[in-house]
Amino acid sequence: MTLEYLNELIENEVSENKKIEYKEFFSIEKDNEKGEFLADISSFSNASGGELIFGIREEESIAKEIKPLYIDNIDLVKQKIENLTRMGIEPRINLDINFVKVEENKYSIIIKIPKSWTSPHRVIFKPYSKTKDQFYSRNSSGKYPLDLGELRSVFSFSDKLTEQIENFKAKRVAKIIQEDTPLILNKGGKIILHIIPAEAFKPAQNFNIKNIIDQPTKMSPIYSRGWSHRINLEGFLTFSGEKQEGRFDSYTQLYRNGIIEAVEACILSNKNSEGDKKIIPSITYEEELIKSLKEYLLLLKEIGVLPPFFIFLTLIGVQNFEMGVDSLPFWRDYYKIDRDILNLPEAFIDNHEETAEKILKPMFDLIWNSCGYKESQNFDKDGNWKIN
Repeated sequence: MTLEYLNELIENEVSENKKIEYKEFFSIEKDNEKGEFLADISSFSNASGGELIFGIREEESIAKEIKPLYIDNIDLVKQKIENLTRMGIEPRINLDINFVKVEENKYSIIIKIPKSWTSPHRVIFKPYSKTKDQFYSRNSSGKYPLDLGELRSVFSFSDKLTEQIENFKAKRVAKIIQEDTPLILNKGGKIILHIIPAEAFKPAQNFNIKNIIDQPTKMSPIYSRGWSHRINLEGFLTFSGEKQEGRFDSYTQLYRNGIIEAVEACILSNKNSEGDKKIIPSITYEEELIKSLKEYLLLLKEIGVLPPFFIFLTLIGVQNFEMGVDSLPFWRDYYKIDRDILNLPEAFIDNHEETAEKILKPMFDLIWNSCGYKESQNFDKDGNWKIN
């Protein structure tokens, strides 16, 4: 977002519409100002997304003149906006806040609001929501409160999206079990990680993955120290392991719509078992998943894939596996995983700031539960990863 962009809006006499609104002044100090600001933001997200631009004078909804705002601390203003939207709207909306310098200490503010795939968003700022509507959307005339019928339609769309995501994940796990995969992997237990952006199901969604093709080190397969890569029909694939009997250790597939599927078939493979015992290496599998999830979330941010993300962790071929920790023999014999597939509840994250450790810990705890333990032993009492 540049000064040139603002000048083009004025030169081309771009009028306010469903996806753009101008405001000459900016203030979010008073309760009514905060409420109106939150209503504006949520209305964009509940509709088609768009831009809220402060520091432009309009006449009859047409951009006429840049009227920059005096701002002596950009970081403070940005923090105020982020804190207000975080506390005043649910579910959270991720904003792209841009300050366009016009003169020394004078700026226009362009807030880009994405279309939400987890709508409807509502204003929960109490001084405002007690007396005003909570749900807003937009049309060519600006924001308006959603009526009951429109709310039902929005909720129905959200339910449909959740169903699409769950169906995609279930179909992919079924294909992995059937070995209908980009590469045939080792036999035995497998770890499957899916990162599914909500916007992946937007019609004709197609992200530019060329930069990743030129930098394959940004997408290493789980539990790999060296790997190969190739472009394929679905997008971009990295894979590792010696090709033995046509089988590999691990692969990570980046789909063109932003979905990542990573499958690891070495950590839980038969060759890592202790005789007849099937072992989950209690530190290694967590450490490798944390490392990979961090890497993949950063990758998605770089190619412009926006939250929210649905993250799934699935273990297959794990019946009779036990957790690899020091314990009495009778304990290990008694507490083994009692099913072949562990379908763990998904994690939902709505921002790029969530840490991989925090996202994965509830899933790790459930895997330990399946092996007879209260929780993962690799985190401290505050939920921080403690293995160095």
